[in-house]
Amino acid sequence: METTLEELKLKGKDKLPKHVGLIIDGNRRWAKNRNLDTNFGHLIGYENLKKRLFDFFDAGIQYLSLYILSLENVRKRNIKELEHIYGIMVKAVDTVINESIVKEENVRFNVIGRISMLPDIARKKIEELIEFTKDHNQNFINLCIMYDGHEEIVDAVKEIIKSGIDPEEVNADLIKTHLYTKNFPPLDYIIRTGMDDGARISGFLLWDSSYAEFKFRSDLWPDYNKKMVIEDLEDYIKRNRRMGR
Repeated sequence: METTLEELKLKGKDKLPKHVGLIIDGNRRWAKNRNLDTNFGHLIGYENLKKRLFDFFDAGIQYLSLYILSLENVRKRNIKELEHIYGIMVKAVDTVINESIVKEENVRFNVIGRISMLPDIARKKIEELIEFTKDHNQNFINLCIMYDGHEEIVDAVKEIIKSGIDPEEVNADLIKTHLYTKNFPPLDYIIRTGMDDGARISGFLLWDSSYAEFKFRSDLWPDYNKKMVIEDLEDYIKRNRRMGR
């Protein structure tokens, strides 16, 4: 008999990760494998994401960081595909604002990355999402959009230099307070789908992932289901995290 999310939450008490990172990969390949338009793959991936987010919350995971769109994606994808992705972002915000479960679960959205690079309509929608959920304080979703882990650290260093802090006062804790993720705890677990040719995190939250556990799946994101969520969380609670000890 398969474990349910509620059973997992009870079984994994004090052992489950607090902060999970999802590298959502495989939408385009999923569509290509079915001779479908790439844009349809992104749409199906978005529909699946809505379901999986609440699977993690139901299991007791409080913080989720999602790698939605990297700066590298923006440099390499054609403009038509990017426009479709931006359109999904706009639709997603409207869905969230009208979704009662977001209020019931008290979900707060944070967005990190070079948001200023987004088209105006997408950027304004993102700002609307942040404003709409700013007072929620139970579950947290961190959306990485126009994001690059190296650039996050570069921006933190620039802020520290501009603030005139003595170099002798610079330490890991200080750097963390200048990162995009300053209000999020370090990552405990990173799950990447669509990984059938290696094992990498592609610049995802580099500073916060230093002691994270990793899970790489060949399954493409649109196929990632509740059963896989449970499998991955069960895998995590069996691991021995020494954290450098």
